[in-house]
Amino acid sequence: MNIVVCVKQVPDTTEVKINPETGTLIRNGVPSIINPYDHFALQTALELKKKHGFRVTVVSMGPPQAKSVVQMGLALGADEGVLLSDMAFAGSDTWATSYALAKAVKKIGKTDMIFCGMQAIDGDTAQTGPAIAQHLGMAQVTFCEHVEVDGRRIIARKQIDGGYETVECRPPALFTMIMHKDYVPKYPSFLAVHASLAKPYHVWSAEDIGAEAQYLGLKGSPTQVSKIYPPPQKEKAEMFAGSGQAAAERILEIMRKEHFTQ
Repeated sequence: MNIVVCVKQVPDTTEVKINPETGTLIRNGVPSIINPYDHFALQTALELKKKHGFRVTVVSMGPPQAKSVVQMGLALGADEGVLLSDMAFAGSDTWATSYALAKAVKKIGKTDMIFCGMQAIDGDTAQTGPAIAQHLGMAQVTFCEHVEVDGRRIIARKQIDGGYETVECRPPALFTMIMHKDYVPKYPSFLAVHASLAKPYHVWSAEDIGAEAQYLGLKGSPTQVSKIYPPPQKEKAEMFAGSGQAAAERILEIMRKEHFTQ
């Protein structure tokens, strides 16, 4: 089987700040990382490659520096890497992004499985993966914790309200991945990074993937964000130490004072 993994370079959200005057994200000096959910999706695909001998292609869309997340995928064991990088993609929302990624998958050729992270930590929409499947007319299974392949059967364990569900489907299909509690991210060694430089790596423009300009960038994005702003400051907190009994009494005292209880 041929697997495509979609990964995204995102700002480390622990370092993100917002310009109070413009309401935009301040990206200067903010370190970039591979989206953690995409990292888990990538490792899932590479485990299937190791077990079954599948071929894995890593795809990302972004500015030239996003090459680092594609290169990381190659260093971890992927066979080929693709970066969609073109000013025509700038400002794309999830619909325009999924359209471009779907066009890239078509250019790659026969694809049996697509893996995406559940969502990106810089947007949290969880829309791009399902939208790619929609553009391709492909079955999708979302919020997966584990995916296994048995012949032509794909068995996925997905999270649902109150528990889990096991779903079986046939390729082609797209899977969005969550991270299970025992997940430990893997990172490549220096030698693996060096060896990955010899693997096939492509930079494709909008023209290369046959994308129509009217569906790309800000012009092709139905979603318009008018303003981004930080949440309001939380009320001041009172910290205190002592025994559990003393802490409980102090909490009740505060609740009575604030009229939360009698």
